[in-house]
Amino acid sequence: MPFAKIISETTPEGVLILTMNDPDTLNALGEPLMPELESEVDRFAADNDLRVLVITGSGRAFSSGANVRGFQRRINDAETAAEAVPEPRATSWEELDPDYTAREALGQKSGPAIVPKLHNLHKPSFAAVNGHAYGLGCGIAISCDIRIAGESARFNEAFIRNGLVPADGSAWQLPKLVGMANALWMQYSGDPIDGQEAYRIGLANKVVPDDKLMETTLEMATKLARGPVYAMGIVKQLIHQAYQQDLAEHLPLASRGQDLTRTTFDHKEGVAAFLEKRKPEFRGH
Repeated sequence: MPFAKIISETTPEGVLILTMNDPDTLNALGEPLMPELESEVDRFAADNDLRVLVITGSGRAFSSGANVRGFQRRINDAETAAEAVPEPRATSWEELDPDYTAREALGQKSGPAIVPKLHNLHKPSFAAVNGHAYGLGCGIAISCDIRIAGESARFNEAFIRNGLVPADGSAWQLPKLVGMANALWMQYSGDPIDGQEAYRIGLANKVVPDDKLMETTLEMATKLARGPVYAMGIVKQLIHQAYQQDLAEHLPLASRGQDLTRTTFDHKEGVAAFLEKRKPEFRGH
């Protein structure tokens, strides 16, 4: 019987640890690893007893990204089906977005499902990056809220090495983390950056010795799991939407968010704990 490609563990505090477990391929994101990962992320999102998500990899890599052997099969299939004389190509920008104003209604392919699943989680998520996080593997790390890098971590927007562009949302997410110039260099060059450089430019929240990676990540994840996770979800939504809003648009949404949190057990518990000079015992609702 084949071994599981995702190892799932839950701590008593409600931290779900998902370990991508296909070390022979450096945890390449193909079948069946990717469907298992998506299913586990869906389970985390739906289970109120699970409060914080941690994703990591087994062996010497976080994830090597998409399986490049699959690229060759796709190329071969396309060449077999292609006409002998190709049609003239439009400009790259016309091919990228032929009808900018109508694109939301066109129903185009929307990229890997794992990216919006992680990006839209209403609870905190961590990537504990051990070794290589290449291509879509880097995109998964970027889609988590917090990234802790081991000293051996290598982040690489590797798509350009295969003559491709990132379809995993990283051209949208990465500049928000590291700035436009750093994002362009990473995606133009395809050069890897190590944990220290990732920390310097804001891609990693912290870089630690490899043997302290999971200990540090779980310490941080447990701290959040013991906190008011419902309020954290609203904070995340406010921050995400703020990128598309000015302050006048943001303030009513923030006020609505505070109104929602005022009705929670966690708000009442936080106030009571402050007045009683004790540590609060939050429930995440």
